[in-house]
Amino acid sequence: MELDAESILLAVPEAGQLASIKPETFRQTGSADLAFMDIVELAARIRAEVESGAKGVVVTQGTDTLEETAFLLDRLLWVDIPVVMTGAMRHSGKTGEDGPANLLAALQVAACSSAKDCGVVVVINNEIHLARFVQKAHSTSVSAFTSLPLGPVGYISEDRVQIPLKPCRQHRKFDLDVNIRIPKVALIPLIFDGSNDVLEHVMNADYEGAVVQAFGAGHVNSRHLDALKQIAEAMPTIYCSGPPAGETHVKSCDFQGSELRLIERGLIPAFGLKANKARLLLTLMLVDRASREEIAKEYLASSG
Repeated sequence: MELDAESILLAVPEAGQLASIKPETFRQTGSADLAFMDIVELAARIRAEVESGAKGVVVTQGTDTLEETAFLLDRLLWVDIPVVMTGAMRHSGKTGEDGPANLLAALQVAACSSAKDCGVVVVINNEIHLARFVQKAHSTSVSAFTSLPLGPVGYISEDRVQIPLKPCRQHRKFDLDVNIRIPKVALIPLIFDGSNDVLEHVMNADYEGAVVQAFGAGHVNSRHLDALKQIAEAMPTIYCSGPPAGETHVKSCDFQGSELRLIERGLIPAFGLKANKARLLLTLMLVDRASREEIAKEYLASSG
C-alpha cells in the first residue's frame, strides 16, 4: 500500500527485457478496503489501455481479497490480451520477500501469447491459477494460493511460461457502467446450533439477494427452513457447500435440512462456486436484471 507502481517495478530490473512497460498507480489502499466499484472502474481502465494498444496487463494488490477481485475482474473483462493479477505474502524489505519474484513471473505470463485465452489469472509462487478456482488457503505462507479441486493450470520454470491446462471456454461476461448502482447481497454463513437472528435481519434489511453458506454439500439446521423459505420468496437466494472444496449437491440426501428441502423452498444451488464468489456472481446477475431461471442456469454453467 505504501509503494506506487513505479517503485514496485524498480524491484524487478529484468522487467525491461520482457516488454515496454508503462507503470500506473490506479489505487493505493489496503486490499480489504477495495469495493465492488473499484473493480468496475479498474475494468474500464484496462479496456481503455487495450484500446490504446496494450498487449498485456499486470495488476498488483494485497492478497487478502485477491481471489474475490480476480473473479470479479474476470467477469467484467472480455479483452483479447493476457490479464494477470499478483501480490506478495511477505512485506517489502523483509528477508525473503516474494513480491519481486511474483511480479516478474506475472510480467512473463502477461507477455506470453499462450495466456491470451485464459481469462484473468492469478500468478503467485510461480504458479498460474484461474480466477474461477483460485483460493487463499493460508494466512501467511508464500504458497498460500491454491485452486481446489483442480490445482494451478500452469507454471513458470526457467523463465518459460507453461499452461498445459487452458480452459476450454469463458463464462458469461458483464458490461457494467462506472455509474451503475450495485445491489446489496447478503452472505449468510450458517453456524453450529445457530439462531434465526441473522436470517431475520436479512429479511428486514434492504438486501436484494442472499447467499447461504451451508454445512457439508448443502445442508442446514431444519430450524432454519421456514426463514430460508421466506428469504427465497423475497429475493434470489443461493445456497453453497461449506468446505473449501467440493460441489454443492442437489439430489444426494433426503432428510430435514438436506439440499432437497432447500430446493423445495426456492433456493438455488451454487454448484461449484464457493460462497464469496457466489455472492459476487449474484450481484452481477442482479445488476443485469437476470431472471431466476437465468441465475440458476449461470450457476450451473459456472461449475466448469
